Amino acid sequence: MDNNIELIEVLSDLGAGIHGSGFGSAAIRRLAGTQYNSDFSRLGRSTIYKPVSDGFGSYCAKNIESVLKINRSISNVVCASINKGNSPIIISGDHSNAAGTIAGIKMAKPNSVLGVIWIDAHADLHSPYTTPSGNMHGMPLAASIAEDNAESAVREIDSVTSFFWREFKNIGNISPKIQPQNIVYISLRDYEDEEYHLIRKRGIINYDAGFLINKGIENVVNRIFDQLEHCTDIYISFDVDCLDPLFSKGTGLPVQGGLLPGDAELLTGMLLGKPRVICMEVTEYNPFLDIDKRTAGIVYNILEKGVWAINNRSLELRENCNICYV
Repeated sequence: MDNNIELIEVLSDLGAGIHGSGFGSAAIRRLAGTQYNSDFSRLGRSTIYKPVSDGFGSYCAKNIESVLKINRSISNVVCASINKGNSPIIISGDHSNAAGTIAGIKMAKPNSVLGVIWIDAHADLHSPYTTPSGNMHGMPLAASIAEDNAESAVREIDSVTSFFWREFKNIGNISPKIQPQNIVYISLRDYEDEEYHLIRKRGIINYDAGFLINKGIENVVNRIFDQLEHCTDIYISFDVDCLDPLFSKGTGLPVQGGLLPGDAELLTGMLLGKPRVICMEVTEYNPFLDIDKRTAGIVYNILEKGVWAINNRSLELRENCNICYV
């Protein structure tokens, strides 16, 4: 059966420390329309409706109440998309939104064993107990595996933060949503000791940029899918800071030693060509930091490569993409 591609834009960057990535999807669509004459240019503009106030937040979980509400909305939209037989591609402002995406997949397929390929410079395994910044974009994987990492705690949290953190872990009334052994990192290179404790304890594998080049991207992709052979569905999360800042500066937390643009495009195409991949998310593109607009072109090419790969799984091109407003 053909897979229809549904583009879901999430215009929230409340989980990030540097704001601006909430405008990322609009910038990509403008670029698509003005420079590439792409179908993306015909997709309407989307808006996320935030609470009137920012809601509760604390120094160890900034904007957590609003981020929770946003992620609940995302989970419902992603769930509905998958239930309609679509293949969602999400462009989101910051990585905290991935908690809602993962929840939506599990809501649609509660019996699925979900694998996660997390392409990112950062581990995103913090909780309010361990975070150095309080930014929620560093917590979606910890929430998805329902991990407080109490043994590595560096602070106590108040009762209200604790309440919202429990709710954040339990979006969709499913917790945990993924198992740590079903996570694979690509391009991870910047993390705190508390996160490394979990990575080592749980045996989570990371394939850095150098390993991909030395072993060959196709070989590494095949190795990852062998590792996740028992997973019935796989979610790809692509944070723009996985790219090397020498070529891509349009993101809030660039880290040297990342993927080259061409390698990222090839990797994305190979991953999205696999039938078990149910959803891809691209996040943390900040057009206000993209002074030379180079990152926008890279992100656009990655999205186009993903659309092409999904369409060609059955060697039958489909012409239409739908947009869904969150």
